[in-house]
Amino acid sequence: MRRRSLGLRAALVAAEIPTFGAPRGETGSEAIRFVRAPGWVPPGRRVYAVGDIHGQQDRLAVLHGLIEADLAARPARSAVVVHLGDYIDQGPDSSGVVALLAPGRGVPEVNLVGDHERMLLDALSGDRAAATDWLWSGGKQALTSWGLDPGLPREDWAAALPPDHVAWLRGLVLSHREGNYLFVHAGIRPGVTLAEQTPEDMVSIRQPFLTSDRDHGAIIVHGHSCEPSVRVANNRIGLDTGAGIGGKLTCAVLEDDVIGLIVA
Repeated sequence: MRRRSLGLRAALVAAEIPTFGAPRGETGSEAIRFVRAPGWVPPGRRVYAVGDIHGQQDRLAVLHGLIEADLAARPARSAVVVHLGDYIDQGPDSSGVVALLAPGRGVPEVNLVGDHERMLLDALSGDRAAATDWLWSGGKQALTSWGLDPGLPREDWAAALPPDHVAWLRGLVLSHREGNYLFVHAGIRPGVTLAEQTPEDMVSIRQPFLTSDRDHGAIIVHGHSCEPSVRVANNRIGLDTGAGIGGKLTCAVLEDDVIGLIVA
């Protein structure tokens, strides 16, 4: 496989994948095209960063298979899969996604919390407003995927959901650092140091983060804000390509100072 070192402007073009239409080209490890990235990871390290999944268990299984195929074809000294959150809601199989991720796999994984998981966790803690928000944000479909009546009283959710699934959801983390990348679900508050970022912003911010061209002190890799193509900018990489609403499920492959994409 040949890597081409391109400027960032060229990387923006080369890294874009139309996601709301038919797939273009191959999606296996042999099809990964690497271009210059805005950040870096240490030599020998590889990060697979997966955007918002939203109940697409079948696509996630395919994507994991493509990651494993890439690792087999191009072994790395060390590798990690970072899931950027929003595992549940919108798509048909929230339960299946959690069941797939909860036991862990051979490749080390870091699982971040998204705003959809945050709503459910707050609801399980007794926040009635969060429960209402969650139901209207895809919670009804999620309850159905767990074999529950969407009309089940919210007070009964905690006892009805599988305990191991709830435990996994409670163990999700806010952020992860690799090289000069910071992985969060939604983004960060521009002008605030990374150490002072709030959980609310990291899980749910859109503006002014999305339009900011400031140096954040790290390249932010995030999901949450759906776009038809991967967004690569000087200060961020956006990986929510709409899997829950008919788009692709996208994974960025980050190694050295380059980026490639895998889609399912």
